[in-house]
Amino acid sequence: QVQLVESGGGLVQVGGSLRLSCAASGRTFNNYNMAWFRQAPGKERKFVATINRIGTIAYNGDSVKGRFTISRGNAKNTMYLQMNNLKPEDTAVYYCAAALFYSGTSDVGYDKWGQGTQVTVSS
Repeated sequence: QVQLVESGGGLVQVGGSLRLSCAASGRTFNNYNMAWFRQAPGKERKFVATINRIGTIAYNGDSVKGRFTISRGNAKNTMYLQMNNLKPEDTAVYYCAAALFYSGTSDVGYDKWGQGTQVTVSS
């Protein structure tokens, strides 16, 4: 079992940067495929990026490609999301997610979730 805790959210101006972290408890972090999702007020939760257990990465190209970077540090049981050139439309609660046997873009495939961290981008 793994438990996830996000941190690093906050208020930032347009064009600014934030680095989100997702700390995982347990000794099996290396076995999990990890992902970031986000949910804006009144909208559905959407895929942001995924990094699987061997480091293969995919992004939601329409919205974050070239601005966001996902990474993981297995020695620290932590996943990261570096967000640069932030825009008002990036405002959302950001969630990290984990799954043993799924590494796609649908949230239904992930069975472990953090509590979320708020990111607010002001214009």
